[in-house]
Amino acid sequence: MTRRELDAAGIEEPALRAAYTHCRRLNARHGKTYFLATRLLPLSRRPAVHALYGFARWADDIVDDLSGNATRAQRDRTLHTLRDRLDTGLRTGRSEEPVVQALVHTAVRYDIDHSYFVDFMASMLSDLDVTDYPTYEHLARYMHGSAAVIGLQMLPVLGTVTPREEAAPHAAALGVAFQLTNFLRDVGEDLDRGRVYLPADLLAAHGVDRELLLWSRRSGRDDPRIRAAVLDVVALTQDVYRQAEPGLDMLDPVTRPCMRTAFTLYRDILGAIEADGFQVVHRRSVVPRRRRVAVALAGAIRMATAHRAGGGRPGGLRDTAQTAPGEEPFLHQQSALRQEKELPRLPPHP
Repeated sequence: MTRRELDAAGIEEPALRAAYTHCRRLNARHGKTYFLATRLLPLSRRPAVHALYGFARWADDIVDDLSGNATRAQRDRTLHTLRDRLDTGLRTGRSEEPVVQALVHTAVRYDIDHSYFVDFMASMLSDLDVTDYPTYEHLARYMHGSAAVIGLQMLPVLGTVTPREEAAPHAAALGVAFQLTNFLRDVGEDLDRGRVYLPADLLAAHGVDRELLLWSRRSGRDDPRIRAAVLDVVALTQDVYRQAEPGLDMLDPVTRPCMRTAFTLYRDILGAIEADGFQVVHRRSVVPRRRRVAVALAGAIRMATAHRAGGGRPGGLRDTAQTAPGEEPFLHQQSALRQEKELPRLPPHP
């Protein structure tokens, strides 16, 4: 499938093909919900999405260092090296680092604003030292770089039927909604890494602070104040999803099924959190597999309908990848979607 995606995208140079393939593997391994949704895109646009997500995932993994072997100073050096290579790549249009090479090629091809990548790296670097946020406004400034810009990077790849600036606020909101969902789902894991991504003032309004969260995590015991605070963050996140949703219909018809599927699957995590009794301190809430597959299959049906209707780029131009040799037939998509095993995790935090 990688070969067909690269062929459809017109990516021919061997080293560049290898770079995109590496990004695709990062996407498949770390972002299975999003990877599944990406398969609902036309073949020609998938490599760019893999490049954008692969780079974000790679930077986030440097911050988190799941192996636990890197010191804070080592992670700082690695992130600064990555930022310097990115800056050089964006300036020259070339890079020897595979993930950066694919990202730079995508940025040039789709004319993505370079400031989005600068802001993203600034948020990643701040994660080395900032471990909590006093207000939602402080958190929102962090999420601009870590999440909103991801939505803005994606917009040129997805295409729009409206002026891009009209869709941009909704794309940014969707990135934030996805990340807030991740923050809620991963409260316990983030506590283990010394971080609290829920706004301190919102927690304090219910009598919750870091110490209470840690007590609950370590003791395995619940507290009604935590449940009330989490319920408030869920409500806040639902509001952000509502801000994002109008943007889905502004997208190119052939990319809407992908983003509608991602939107639904991520929003469903909030329902799973509620069904679990808001136990985010103790465990990750997961959308049932049957529901995930049903949503993905519905997306595949919408994709097939959009292709038959001749949906494509704004102005009535069809995406040639929709009918390019090697395009996956609908029944093959259904079979692949049924075989998906695991899912969650998207924009970095992350």
